[in-house]
Amino acid sequence: MTPVAYDRGGRGEPLVLLHPLGGDRHVWRPVRGLLEPHRDVIAVDLPGFGASPPVTGSAAPDDLAAAVGGLLDDLALDRPHVAGNSLGAWVALALAQQGRAATVTAIAPAGLWSRPLPPKPEVARTAARLLRPLVGPALHVESLRRAALLGVVARPENVPAADAARLVRAYADAPGFTAANRAMRAGTFTALADLDVPVTLVWPEHDRLVARVRHAPAHVRQVTLPGCGHVPMWDDPPAVAEALLDGSAAGETVAA
Repeated sequence: MTPVAYDRGGRGEPLVLLHPLGGDRHVWRPVRGLLEPHRDVIAVDLPGFGASPPVTGSAAPDDLAAAVGGLLDDLALDRPHVAGNSLGAWVALALAQQGRAATVTAIAPAGLWSRPLPPKPEVARTAARLLRPLVGPALHVESLRRAALLGVVARPENVPAADAARLVRAYADAPGFTAANRAMRAGTFTALADLDVPVTLVWPEHDRLVARVRHAPAHVRQVTLPGCGHVPMWDDPPAVAEALLDGSAAGETVAA
């Protein structure tokens, strides 16, 4: 089983956090302090990203979910609350399909598109890899930081230079990026209506990468994050934390 790196802290019911494509567990840093008084937070590096080695064979979301399931076994967690962003949201939904999630909160979820997406050249990632030696000094310049992040963050000025540099380095360095990107674009998640756990879809208002689904199942809750981009954790940490806490409390509401 592929080893999966993670950070853990807090108290309360366990909440597993899964990052977007090209990110790592540190994208959750702006909201962890708001979550940990209320949840036992486990922020994960998906296989092939951050400190987790790639999976052997397929890097499809189902396979990434199975690797996270192995971590849950190691931590003696049967069905924690699970939340994710973009690719991480698809992996969270796949964990629910595999019977490993109590609730799912999916921020800007990948995979809910109506048909597979065509392959796409990795132009931005190639540029990030070429410019990587200059990332640290360059991203202290606010205009350059804005240019680097505006595609995924609505308020780049909220991202400290050190966090911006880490985002770009994680994106450039991830050995699992290409395989996961190709597998993600080649598939769809079609089991949303079949999930038997509370699901919350969270849509950032200014997302430039993933469009809101037109027809979600009636039992799926949907929330909008005003003023936020595709990776919203720096745009509005309190709003993101509130969405995660509300989504992971949805099971209690259903039970009541």
